[in-house]
Amino acid sequence: MSHRASHRLRSVLSAVLTALACFLLPFGALSAWAAYGLADTGRYVTTMAPLAENPYVQDAIADNVGAGIVHAVDVGPLEGTVNHFVQDAVHSFTRTEAFRTAWDTANRATHEAVLHALRSDPGRQHPGDRYGSYGGEGAVTIDLAPVTAQVKRQLTADHVPLASHIPVAHTEVAVLPAQDLVPLRKGFRVLEVAGFWLPVTAGVLAVAGIALAVRRRRAITATALGTALGGALLGVALVVTRRLTLADLPPGVSAPAAGAVYDALTATLRTVSWLLLAFGLAVALGMWVTDRYGRAGRSRRASAAPGPGPLQARTRARV
Repeated sequence: MSHRASHRLRSVLSAVLTALACFLLPFGALSAWAAYGLADTGRYVTTMAPLAENPYVQDAIADNVGAGIVHAVDVGPLEGTVNHFVQDAVHSFTRTEAFRTAWDTANRATHEAVLHALRSDPGRQHPGDRYGSYGGEGAVTIDLAPVTAQVKRQLTADHVPLASHIPVAHTEVAVLPAQDLVPLRKGFRVLEVAGFWLPVTAGVLAVAGIALAVRRRRAITATALGTALGGALLGVALVVTRRLTLADLPPGVSAPAAGAVYDALTATLRTVSWLLLAFGLAVALGMWVTDRYGRAGRSRRASAAPGPGPLQARTRARV
C-alpha cells in the first residue's frame, strides 16, 4: 500500500470513529443519567424534596386530596361549608414540615417499589411500607391513606363538622401499571448496562479516531465540534420532550405541577448538555487560536531568518 493510500485510509477510519463517538455521546449521557441518577433512591429523593415547597405541586396535591375527602363524606347541605374547611386544611397541611416529611417518605417508598419491580424476578412479592408497594406482577402503587389521616387529625382539631367521620381508606394509586412492567423491566436492564458502556465506548472511539488521524489537530477540532453539537441536540431534545409530555397529560393533572416535576428530574441532564456544549466549543476555539498563532509565529521566524550572503551567492554562481 502506497503512502498516500495509507494516509487516505487512516483519514477515513478516523472520520468514521469520530462521527460514531459524537453520535453515541448524547445517548451515553442520557443512559448514564437514567442508570446512575434516576435509579439511585437517595439522589431521587434529594431531587424531588424541593418540590414539596413548590406552590404548583402543593396546590395539585391539595386539590386532589381535598376532592377525595369531600367525595368520601356525605355531608348533604353542608357540602359547601365543609368543602371550604377541607380545602383550607389540606392547603395548610401542604405547607407544614409534616407534609415535607410525608412527601420525602412517599417518594422514597415509591421509588424503592418501582426499582424492585424493575429489577426483581416475576412472582416475587414486595410489600413495601405504608406508602409504596409492589406485588409480583401487579402494579406499583402508592397509598394516600397516611396523608388523609394527617388531614383528618387537623380537621378534627379545628372542630370542622363531621371531620371525625372522614374514612381513612387505603387509596392506592398506580404509578406503574402492571401491563407496562415487562417492557420496562427489559428496557431498564438495557439502560443499566448502557449507562456504563455507552460513555466508555464513546470515549474510546474518540481517542482512537484522534490517534489514527493524519492531521490530529483537525481531528481534535472535529471531535470538539461534534461534542458541542451533541450537547446542543440533547438540550433541544429535552425541551421538545417537555412540551410533548405536558401536551399529553391525562385530564385533571396539573400542567404546572407536572412541568415542575419534569424540570426537577431533568435538571442534571440539562446541566450535562450545557457542559458538553461549552466544553466542545472551548476546545475547538482553543485549537483554532493556537493553530492561528502558531502559523503566525512560524511565518515571522521564517521571514526573520538571514538569507544567503554575497560570498555564498558568488560561490553558488561559480558552481
